[in-house]
Amino acid sequence: MDEASVTIAAPPDRVWELVTDVTNMGRWSPGNTGGKWVGGAKGPAEGARFIGFNKRGLMRWPTRCTIVECVPTERFAFQVAENNMQWGWRLAPTSDGGTTLTQWRNRVSPPSAVVNAFATALFRGKVDEEMVDGMHRTLAKIKSQLESPA
Repeated sequence: MDEASVTIAAPPDRVWELVTDVTNMGRWSPGNTGGKWVGGAKGPAEGARFIGFNKRGLMRWPTRCTIVECVPTERFAFQVAENNMQWGWRLAPTSDGGTTLTQWRNRVSPPSAVVNAFATALFRGKVDEEMVDGMHRTLAKIKSQLESPA
């Protein structure tokens, strides 16, 4: 499992609003341009589905995602159908009213040979390193957004 954490001077409910809004994730993530709820879903709930829109350089591709864990202000995770990866967030309140936010990813089972070959070629064999770097960059942007004066 890969993960990265940051402490943010904002309460968990404010952090939760940002990390569960898949339609706006492209504002913070270097590898995502946003998402779209599908199948009647209108927001985060276990079993809800969305399409994630991803990018690297000129390449763009969608992923089919299903929320597998949704505990408001505590945990949010989704499974990506194409590569059998789960991505998620853990939120923990701090003693001073802030939040420790952790983003993580974990492979549930190996991807298909086609998906593996695509990812290896696209990321030049450094997909894990790039994903962890992306987590740190995403967390930094979320922190900046929530701590900036309105």
